[in-house]
Amino acid sequence: MRVLMLTNMYPTDADRSFGTFVSEQVRALRGLGVEIDVLFVNGRASKLNYALGFERMWRRMRAVRYDLIHAHYVFSGMIARAQWRLPVVQSFHGAGEMYGYQGWLCRRLAPLVDVVICTSEEHRGQLGFAAANVIPCGVDLTRFSPRPRDEARAILGWDTGKKVILWIGDPRPEKRLDLIRAAHARLEATGDDVELRIVSGVPHIQVSHYMNAADVFVLASDTEGSPVVIKEAMACNLPIVSTAVGDVADVIGGVAGCFLAEQTPEDLAAKLAQALAFEGRTNGREAIAHLQTRGEASAILALYEGLLARRRGEEGDA
Repeated sequence: MRVLMLTNMYPTDADRSFGTFVSEQVRALRGLGVEIDVLFVNGRASKLNYALGFERMWRRMRAVRYDLIHAHYVFSGMIARAQWRLPVVQSFHGAGEMYGYQGWLCRRLAPLVDVVICTSEEHRGQLGFAAANVIPCGVDLTRFSPRPRDEARAILGWDTGKKVILWIGDPRPEKRLDLIRAAHARLEATGDDVELRIVSGVPHIQVSHYMNAADVFVLASDTEGSPVVIKEAMACNLPIVSTAVGDVADVIGGVAGCFLAEQTPEDLAAKLAQALAFEGRTNGREAIAHLQTRGEASAILALYEGLLARRRGEEGDA
């Protein structure tokens, strides 16, 4: 099986953390024997790249015989659906896609492709497409595992004496770093000697060092789909404070040391104080053992195989 993976998020030399969940999916699918060529349409660098993406796709299709196209995010899906020679698998990734004109485009695109994947039941409800397959993003437990905190801090050159709150990601407005900074300021005002570390743009292979070096991970986003960073923190047994976005409540629910917070500085600060007082590691790794990248890839591969089998059956009937 040969697949053209069409995406507008993928790690680059300039930003090695950009779209790592897509690159991890590619790596896992390749591990299952799927041949994948990646066509990265860098719309963040220039919106013109979306227009150029159509010709780039057709050029690839003329040069290589693919079985299907798997598109990530709505703009990549629009490029993929500009042709009807190959079936299209469409992944929608975040609840943020569901708002405004992008949400309108997602809802129009979903019935036009052959298979739809979204990341959570909440996301499927927002998409309004009952036939969508829910496949949460997975985590590679071989890359993310617990290690001694002071050992990780030595690798990063961090002070071993301070408590550290960690946030990792792309600092876009909807990630609400303003709330996190305000919550941190409230903790400092009470006399707690707590450091807030905002980490962005680091290679994905280094993220586990940061997870293991921190005392608590925090997320306060307006919207998420199935945030991989939460599962990465869980895989390292790191305490978590997060707003109830995407599938976070399901992922961390019932795990001691992990807390859901209201999206206010006051409640974030209160829950962070509880997580810091936990003073230990969680059993998060055990709780997310069923959410591994290989399982995600196996579920996607099963969709590929089912789609191609139906396609062959339709061609045989014709």
